[in-house]
Amino acid sequence: MQYPSNQPVIYLNSLEHEGVKYIRLWHKPNPFIVKRLKEAGWIKYSKTYKCFVMHHRPQSMEMTFTHFQGLAKVSTQYLYRPKRLKPSKLVPVLAGGQQGEPLQKLPDMPVVKLQPMLVEENKTVISVTFRYSQQVYETLRHSRLATWQREPKCFAIPEGGQHIQQLAEELEGLGWLWLSQELVVRDVLLLRRLWEQTYSKGADYITCPIDYLEKLFLLNYSMNTIRTYHSLLLRFLNSHKGRGMEQVNAFTEEDINQYHRQMVQAGAYSCSFINQSINAVKFYYQRVLGRHEVQLHNVERPEKPERLPTVLSKEEVRKILLATDNLKHRCMLQLLYAGGLRIGEVINLRLSDVKSDRNLLLIRGGKGKKDRTTVLSQKLLENLRLYYKEYRPKEWLFEGQFGGQYTADSLRNVFQACRKKAGVKTSATPHTLRHSFATHLLEQGTDLRYIQTLLGHRSSKTTEIYTHVTTYALDKIVSPLDNL
Repeated sequence: MQYPSNQPVIYLNSLEHEGVKYIRLWHKPNPFIVKRLKEAGWIKYSKTYKCFVMHHRPQSMEMTFTHFQGLAKVSTQYLYRPKRLKPSKLVPVLAGGQQGEPLQKLPDMPVVKLQPMLVEENKTVISVTFRYSQQVYETLRHSRLATWQREPKCFAIPEGGQHIQQLAEELEGLGWLWLSQELVVRDVLLLRRLWEQTYSKGADYITCPIDYLEKLFLLNYSMNTIRTYHSLLLRFLNSHKGRGMEQVNAFTEEDINQYHRQMVQAGAYSCSFINQSINAVKFYYQRVLGRHEVQLHNVERPEKPERLPTVLSKEEVRKILLATDNLKHRCMLQLLYAGGLRIGEVINLRLSDVKSDRNLLLIRGGKGKKDRTTVLSQKLLENLRLYYKEYRPKEWLFEGQFGGQYTADSLRNVFQACRKKAGVKTSATPHTLRHSFATHLLEQGTDLRYIQTLLGHRSSKTTEIYTHVTTYALDKIVSPLDNL
């Protein structure tokens, strides 16, 4: 609404203070308007907001209209304007726009689980189980490969990578295959198919070169590293799929640098993620394509922030360990804390790795494929003996409900359930117990070199981070505020 330029205007704006709604009155400097506002008993001057305010009530507004009738226009055009909401996250502003996700996922489909199973005459087959799906069931019922097993009441296929490949072809577009960790797959063609089965593959989709995976296996990289490198190279290749593989293979250092520079500028990826991507792409150009001139020395690796690890107090650890009545679960959680183990090291323990006569735990093939020993708590040893008498594991120290190796996801779920039951508010993971083990040892006066050995750290610098989170000697320091 437009008002004559010779008549002053008072604008009403919404204002909220300590949960109470008010109206703020704004106007251009005018002594006459100020005088009239001071004469209104329902309008007060706020020293906090340095303006005149009144309660947000119909009566107050009606009296204001009457009070200024013929003298000034009272405008409500800003009173009911909706709030301008801000996003909760930072929004990066890029020169060419934020790069989208190059790998589009398919809609969710039924998960078909494959696990080894013994049948008559101790013959090993692969069981095929799934939540009921009419399409999956009909496909398996008419399959030339899968057969129905009456006693376990499930479908099964012969063992072997070629049979899993054939099953994947039959279930293409109907379900996703999930392999249990008891099935150790070394067939790179099968692994590539399983790792890429959830992606939408258009006409220009670029699959991971098979010689890339073969080279990683040949150089004895761990399965976790191979899978990580596969996903990162797949992302890199499909980010440039419009240019074709021939041009991608001829990329210069600057082309590769530009790709990772965009990831840094996007602010959506961690420094570790970007550094791993650089390593994966570098491996492809140097080891697979043989382009050793692409040294990538000029690739700007983002500096990893020195974040301190999350550490639980001894009381918080005690509450978590006592939050379960399940003896197996308690032993696994105690192992994480008592020996400073990683979650993968716990589930990979075999019965022979517990050296009770020497009070040692033997950790085989830890991070970096390194063996080491760590301390065996006497309290833990007593619980392990009780656990063994009750559960009688056969090969692995901790086995699943139906046999075989215990899974990492199950252990993570156990930890989170115990943390919530114990009422521990600190955001923690099973790895937090490893950080707590190192920190509490340091606070007890254990030499840093021994802690480094127990944790299996290659460099002492990695272990030194725990000196920044320990409370050792801090309780003797008095803040200057307490002396005021």
